[in-house]
Amino acid sequence: METPTTLTDPELGGLVVRTHPRSRRITFRMKEGVMHATVPPGTRREDILRAIEALRPRLARLLQAGKRRPLAPGYRIDSEFFHLSLTTAPSRHAVSGFDTWHLQVHLPAGTDLGDAAVQERLRRLVVELLRRRAQELLPSRLLELARRHALAVRRVRVNTGRTRWGSCSSQGDINLSCYLVLLPARLVDYVLLHELAHTREMNHGPRFWSLLDEWTGGRSHALRQELRGYRTDLPGL
Repeated sequence: METPTTLTDPELGGLVVRTHPRSRRITFRMKEGVMHATVPPGTRREDILRAIEALRPRLARLLQAGKRRPLAPGYRIDSEFFHLSLTTAPSRHAVSGFDTWHLQVHLPAGTDLGDAAVQERLRRLVVELLRRRAQELLPSRLLELARRHALAVRRVRVNTGRTRWGSCSSQGDINLSCYLVLLPARLVDYVLLHELAHTREMNHGPRFWSLLDEWTGGRSHALRQELRGYRTDLPGL
């Protein structure tokens, strides 16, 4: 792997460019608040600039997501299926709630919220609570929709992935992101139906969209557009 170089973009700032011998295309990711580009051998600067322009809106969102604000008392998640707030506590850390998914995370007074390790533990806790809620909600709803439309699903898994809302394999295995529980019910169902449609059509061709339109009352494209306004991440961070 070659020594990385730096490329500066007016909107994205400095990008660290690294050539990888096994890379087949230009990919971008955030690491410690800095945009990184991994490129195949022989990639020219002009190729990287074209890739940036083609993906600029997505990269801008990625950059914003990478500049995470610290979790602190007053932070809240209020979605249709999951409610959480961070508060201070006089003594030790605890999680409580007046029902299963209206939760409060109590932070002991004096917690160093500027400590990166503390922030990472807090994020892992919130994501684990999201995952548990998603595990309770999503598989049963998916199987209910599958029965309604006479579809066969081999296996349902809930993960903490942030690259996509869901996926379906050719064997009928469906994977769902725990971040789905942050969406409104109509979009949760849209994602579930989208993956179920792949058990019949493993592509996004006309028959796929016709099937999804049938199941969503002709709203598949409108729901798809609405979904683009959300992202698989902790809200506000």
